[in-house]
Amino acid sequence: MSLYQRWVLPRLLDFAMNNADMEHVRRQVVPRAKGVTLELGIGSGLNLAFYSSEVTRVVGVDPSPELHEMARRRAERASRPVELLLQSAEQRLPLADASVDTVVVTWSLCSIPDPVRALEQARRVLRPGGDLLFVEHGRAPAPRVSVWQDRLNPLWKRIAGGCNMNRAMDALIRSAGFEIEELSHPELSGPKVLTYLYLGRARALSAPAP
Repeated sequence: MSLYQRWVLPRLLDFAMNNADMEHVRRQVVPRAKGVTLELGIGSGLNLAFYSSEVTRVVGVDPSPELHEMARRRAERASRPVELLLQSAEQRLPLADASVDTVVVTWSLCSIPDPVRALEQARRVLRPGGDLLFVEHGRAPAPRVSVWQDRLNPLWKRIAGGCNMNRAMDALIRSAGFEIEELSHPELSGPKVLTYLYLGRARALSAPAP
């Protein structure tokens, strides 16, 4: 791992993800979580401030030691227990089947190498009737935007820690065995290749993945 990836990129990510536009979107999604909540790609822990009193415990998963340390410092100020798992969301989670009430994922499916596998793990641990709450940036429907997303993605992926700007997030969620019950597409200010959002709620269709 290069010095850029280990030391510079985590701090850039924390800075870039901590702005007023994103905070506004987080406030629409994160407070809806209830009970035991699993957060895929917790990163530096920016969502921790927005969980309501209805959340009894947060389990956060992320493979970056540097982001893990930032999240640990924010977890110390949280008003509920927070457990941080230093691993990829694609790996089998050390959680029992149907043991989680809510799964939250925000701006993370773009950078997980196998997002469907990670979502299948989320489906395994999510109890029947539990919610997957999500907000992700991804593939825009306008051809003039999506063609540039495809062109720029290889370079962007290298400089942005594996982030992909051209994933169709609704299709990924459905292919992992979820039914999307709410979906909207707000747009943030900034370059159109990075600001088309998928915001919503989904529930598992059938039995959890093995």
